[in-house]
Amino acid sequence: MNQPRFYCREVLAPGAHIDLPEPVARHAVRVLRLPPGAPVVLFDGRAGEYEARIERIEKDRVVAALGAWRDVERESGLVVTLIQAVQSGEKMDYTVQKAVELGVSHIVPVDSRRSVARLAGERAARRVAHWQGVAAAACEQCGRNRVPQVAPVEKLESWLARPSGGALRLMLAPDAEQSLVDLPAAKRVELLIGAEGGLDPQEIVAAHQVGFQPVRMGPRTLRTETAGLAALAAMQALWGDFRGG
Repeated sequence: MNQPRFYCREVLAPGAHIDLPEPVARHAVRVLRLPPGAPVVLFDGRAGEYEARIERIEKDRVVAALGAWRDVERESGLVVTLIQAVQSGEKMDYTVQKAVELGVSHIVPVDSRRSVARLAGERAARRVAHWQGVAAAACEQCGRNRVPQVAPVEKLESWLARPSGGALRLMLAPDAEQSLVDLPAAKRVELLIGAEGGLDPQEIVAAHQVGFQPVRMGPRTLRTETAGLAALAAMQALWGDFRGG
């Protein structure tokens, strides 16, 4: 875990010699100042990771030589999809980064009625690409070898029309009658979090109609950038890999 880790979308294979992607090469040479021969770890998001070394550094490229593939996975057995109403400013970056560190499997940004930030068209596509990069960088840091997918932005009403596929569906509410400890252990969860103003009452009703259960995380109202992460950590402690073993 002490060696620099880099995500490469290209399919990797033992013994291959590859040009590192431009952002990865720039970070390796200009930020980390890695010299030729420096050991690194590369992963392509498909499973496991590869031992590698910086083979040579040229003006416009950095070439890495791949060694053995290691069957290393750091995924949680708890599969959580975070349905997050789009947050303003850098809050969404923070949420994506920390959710990945906490083991989230999928992130679905949705446009809710109380969302401060409004994204559509090309602007939405650019933000999703940016958040996907944030997720990849978080995997580099935390040791994950599978990069969670950030889905395209869509209306919350549209997403709620989809079938659950059997997952436990949860949304946070300070006045809910039950907490996470009152629920049976789950393996798949869909967690719905509102934006800065929370979910609109009509959205709460619509979510409840398709199986989302309100749960409380203590008596306090949590900010949008706190709520999902606190719930993820609690679920990992109750049902996921925070328990160890």
